Amino acid sequence: MNYTELGQEILSLVGGRDNVSGLTHCATRLRFNLRDEGKAQTEKLKETPGVLGVVQSGGQYQVIIGNDVNHVYKPIMAICKLDEGDARAQNGEKKGWGSRLIDTITGIFTPVLPAITAAGMLKAVLALCTAFGWLTAADSTYQVLNFMADAAFYFLPVLLANSAAKKFGCNPYIAMLLGGMLLHPNFIAMVTAAKETGEGVSFLGLPVYAASYSSSVIPAILIVLAQSYIEPVADRISPKAIKFFTKPLITALVAGLLGLLVLGPVGYIVATWIADGINALNTYAGWLVPLILGAFFPLMVMTGTHYGIIPIGINNRMTTGFDTIVYPANLCSNIAQGASSFAVALKTKKEKVRELGWSAGITAVCGITEPALYGVNMRYKTPLIAACVGGGAGGLFVGLMGVRNYAGGSPGLMTLPGYIGERGFYDLSNACIGAVIAFVVSFAVTWFLFHDEDEGLKAAAGEETKKEKEAASCLENASVQILAPVSGTLVPLSEVNDPTFAQEILGKGFAIRPADGTFVSPVEGEVVMVFNTEHAIGLRSADGAEVLIHVGLDTVNLNGEHYHALVKAGDKVKPGTPLLKVDLDAVGKAGYDVITPVLVTNTSEFADIVCNAPGQIEAGQPAARAFR
Repeated sequence: MNYTELGQEILSLVGGRDNVSGLTHCATRLRFNLRDEGKAQTEKLKETPGVLGVVQSGGQYQVIIGNDVNHVYKPIMAICKLDEGDARAQNGEKKGWGSRLIDTITGIFTPVLPAITAAGMLKAVLALCTAFGWLTAADSTYQVLNFMADAAFYFLPVLLANSAAKKFGCNPYIAMLLGGMLLHPNFIAMVTAAKETGEGVSFLGLPVYAASYSSSVIPAILIVLAQSYIEPVADRISPKAIKFFTKPLITALVAGLLGLLVLGPVGYIVATWIADGINALNTYAGWLVPLILGAFFPLMVMTGTHYGIIPIGINNRMTTGFDTIVYPANLCSNIAQGASSFAVALKTKKEKVRELGWSAGITAVCGITEPALYGVNMRYKTPLIAACVGGGAGGLFVGLMGVRNYAGGSPGLMTLPGYIGERGFYDLSNACIGAVIAFVVSFAVTWFLFHDEDEGLKAAAGEETKKEKEAASCLENASVQILAPVSGTLVPLSEVNDPTFAQEILGKGFAIRPADGTFVSPVEGEVVMVFNTEHAIGLRSADGAEVLIHVGLDTVNLNGEHYHALVKAGDKVKPGTPLLKVDLDAVGKAGYDVITPVLVTNTSEFADIVCNAPGQIEAGQPAARAFR
C-alpha cells in the first residue's frame, strides 16, 4: 500500500487541507477536526481502498484505517503543515458541550496511551516472572524493570500536561513544568512531613493541600486548562522588549500557585470521590457496570465515547491499585468482537470476507477492535449483535467475580498477565473464564444467526445473480482502451525514477514525458478524485477501469503551485475533455521530474494490461488496452 497516495486521497475527500483545523490519530483511526463536515465526501471515503469506515462522532470526523494508521497520518500532517498544538481553534468551533467534552478527553488521552500501554505490558511481564518464581521483589533485575514500568504511571501528570497543552493550545513545555511541580521531590517531602507531624504547608499564609499527585489524572489537566487562559493574558500585559522573559514567568508562577493552592486539591478530591463511588457501586452491585459496558462497548467505540470512560479505569488503578469496571469489561467486549469475526470467517463463502474476518479477529482478541468492528461486525449486523451479547455475558461473570486489573494496556490476550496481583492467580483465572464465556457466546450466536445471503453478501461462492451473469457475459473477452492524456514521448513504467511506479505497486500502465501542459481525459467516464494539490487526477471509465494520472514525481511537495485543475470530483468526462493545465517549465525549474505515470489502479480486475510500443504520441491516441 502506498501510504502517501492514500493519505493524499483521504485529505482530498475530507475537503482538502483548508478544511482541516486539526488532526490526531489513535491506534486505528485518523481523527479530523473539520471546519465544514459537509464538504467531506463520506460515501466515497468508505469505498476508498485502505479505508475501513468513517464515523462522525464526538466533534470529530474519524476515518478508520487499521494498524497502519500512523503511516497514513504522517503524509497528511506533512501536507497540511498542522501544528498539533493548534487546538484552541478546534475547540472554538460550534459544537455541543458533549461533543466538545469527548473531543477534549480523546485529544488528551490518545497521545499518552502508547506510554501507558508499554508500562502496562512491562507490569504484565513482571507479574508473570514473579508468579512463576523467575524473579522476586528483592532481585535488582525486578527492581530495574519495576521502576521502568512505574515511570509512565508516576510521571503521568507530566505526560497528561503535555498532551493537554497541545489540546488547549498553550505552551507544552510550560505545561510539563507545571506537571513537574506536582512531583518535585521537595514538594513530596514537605507533604510527607506534614502528614507525619500534622503541621500544614503554606505559601504566604495560604494553605497548600497535603496531597501526593504522583499517578494522578485530573489535577494536571485542570492546571493546564488554567494555563491556557493565563498565558494569553501574560502575553498581552508583558512589555514587548522583555516579553521573552516575563510571559513564561507570569504563566508559570500564576498557574503553578493556582494549581498547588486550588486546582490540584480540587482534582485530587474529585478523583477520590470517583474512586469511592466506584467502590460503593462494587459493594452493592459489582456485576452491573461490567455487564453494561461489556455489552455496549462496541457502540461506545462507534461513537468515540469510550474515551470518556477510559480515564475512569486509569483513575481507579491510580487511586486504589486496581480497576474492576472498565478494563475487565473491555476485555470481554474485545474478545467477543474477535469471536464474531472468526465465526464470520469460518461461515462465509466469500474469500475476501474470510481473509478479513481472520485478520480482524486476531487483532480484536489482542486488544484492537476497530478492524473487526468496522470491517466485519458493523457491516453485517448480526455479528455486532452477537458481540454485544457475548461481551455482556463475559462482563456479567467478571463483575460477579470482582475481577481486578492491575496493569492496564489494550484489553486482550496480550495483557492478561495484568490480572496477576495481590490475590495471586484468582483474578487472572476468572478473567480468562470471562474471556472464554464472551468468546463462546459471541461465536455461537454469530454462527447461528449469520448467513451470507441474509447479510447482503453476493450469494454463495460460485453463484451469481442474474444481473451479474448478464454483466459478466457482456464483458467477457471485452477490453478497455486507454488513450494518451497528453502529447509527448510514451515510455514504459520501468523508466520512471520512482519504485512505486516502476515496480507497478499501484498498478500497471505507462508513462509519458509530456511535451505540453494540457492534460485531457484518456477515457469516457467520471472524475472520482482530484488531489487537493492538483498534481494527480483519478478517473473511473464507463468500462470499469480506474485510471490515475500522476503529473510529475514528488510534485505533491509543490502544494498545487503551477497546477490548475479544470474538473472536480463527480464531473462526467469524455475522451479529450480537458482535465488539467500545468506549467511544466516552472515545475522543471523547481527541480521536479515532469514524467507522468498513467496507471490502471484496479489492475487485478483485468487479465492483462498491454501498452503500445515506446515512441512519440499525441493526446487522444491509443496508448494501452486493458483486457478482461
